[in-house]
Amino acid sequence: MTEQPHAPFGTFESVSAALAVADLLADPVADALKNWDDREAAESVLYVDTDPGKADTAVFCETYGAPLEASANCVVVAAKRGGETALAACLALATTRVDVNKAVRKHLEARKASFASMDAAVAETGMEYGGITPIGLPAGWPLLIDAAVAEAPYVLIGSGRRRGKLILPGRALAQLPGAEVLPGLAG
Repeated sequence: MTEQPHAPFGTFESVSAALAVADLLADPVADALKNWDDREAAESVLYVDTDPGKADTAVFCETYGAPLEASANCVVVAAKRGGETALAACLALATTRVDVNKAVRKHLEARKASFASMDAAVAETGMEYGGITPIGLPAGWPLLIDAAVAEAPYVLIGSGRRRGKLILPGRALAQLPGAEVLPGLAG
């Protein structure tokens, strides 16, 4: 008999191994977990079932007793250079803000960087707005992770849908395809 997993923080009625409930995840997220080369990292991911109406970070943390400093937000950035626009994702703790104008722009060697539109972020990721997560991003996208996220014992991130969240060790996020850990990405 397998033991029921427990979340390292928060008060959630339902906690499952994410791989066991892949049908509850956005398709790109489920596919990425199933095909993640780092099996230990994939198996460390927990899914907590939550109210989609309470998906926004501050409301979520208050409702479920999750510490804001253990929550991370994934934002999609559009970087422009030489008439071309490339998309990238950035992951930072919810207590900080991604430095798009300096850190991201400089790292991506872009002339200009800004947050991608909601429509572009949703269309390109195949995920719901408010649930976009670094797991399952399009192939070839850079994933810039603030060092504080990678150093966190556990991090709460989106599941690709507004319903439910994922919890995993910060170090596992650094193992995702295209991931680059950057000190000072957020402040």
